[in-house]
Amino acid sequence: MKYKKYIKQSPPVSEIGFGCWQLGVNSGWKNLTDEEATNMINKSLDLGVNFFDTAPNYGHGTSELRLGKALKKTDRSKIVINTKFGHTDSGKTNYSSKYIRESLEGSLKRLQSDYVDSIIIHNPPSEYLDGNKNDHYEILEKLMDEGKIKAYGASLDTYSDMKLFMETTRCEVIEAFFNILHQDSARAFNLAKEKEVAIIVKIPLDSGWLTGKYNEESIFNDIRKRWTSNDIKTRAKLVNKVKNIIGEDMNLSHAALSFCLAYDAVTTVIPGNISIAQLENNIDSITKPMSKELVKKIEKFYQDEVKELKLPW
Repeated sequence: MKYKKYIKQSPPVSEIGFGCWQLGVNSGWKNLTDEEATNMINKSLDLGVNFFDTAPNYGHGTSELRLGKALKKTDRSKIVINTKFGHTDSGKTNYSSKYIRESLEGSLKRLQSDYVDSIIIHNPPSEYLDGNKNDHYEILEKLMDEGKIKAYGASLDTYSDMKLFMETTRCEVIEAFFNILHQDSARAFNLAKEKEVAIIVKIPLDSGWLTGKYNEESIFNDIRKRWTSNDIKTRAKLVNKVKNIIGEDMNLSHAALSFCLAYDAVTTVIPGNISIAQLENNIDSITKPMSKELVKKIEKFYQDEVKELKLPW
């Protein structure tokens, strides 16, 4: 495993982190048993993973509960946990600044920890991102002073939101929607490096499309049923083009993760895992870095053929 700087007060984090959405009961994906969830967390630790990304709404709090239980016997100082605020454990949204402390206290209780390394606002509407117009950041900085969090940030999807957030707050973390088929957020990477803001890449496998296991005839009965038949056909054609670009010798999921890690601004990438085999395959991607030439080809493909499509996530 390779490690990179995250925030000032936490240890370096594994380049491949652990996205904990799938740990939640009835998360909208395959349901894992308590034993399966614990075994996967333990296996990730064995493989060098030390970064875990969770949220109160993942399985109505059960992702945090399972993570906290599984990590209870580990050395907390060597583990980095990022959780969120805004989507509640009841399944509703509440971005009110008055709710930040209550949400955090609930997360800490479920995680069985006195602190989280970072807390991020969970895909908030843009109006909450301006630090000059919201009192959220005064509260978050007070929680830093109290030692309950070490840093704060936001989970964001676009360059414009990332830029506004970094320019008006003292954030140290952004969880950015970035992958081969969604590259807009990369325009903010230089600013993130300048301001020493860690970038967590979310949805690096494009909700499974960049694993190569779906095609234009695929049918989705989970959260991904939001895609229309035209969306599915478009994705399938684009994925086939990506396969042609990377060539037959490179595994598509490895290419997807290595593409993200090719950017210096990216600290860690958090693919989801529903089996230990998937976990091992994702981590294996760090042994197959992508060449600068191939990165450039994929960037050009995005600019020429993907950008204007404005693909739904």
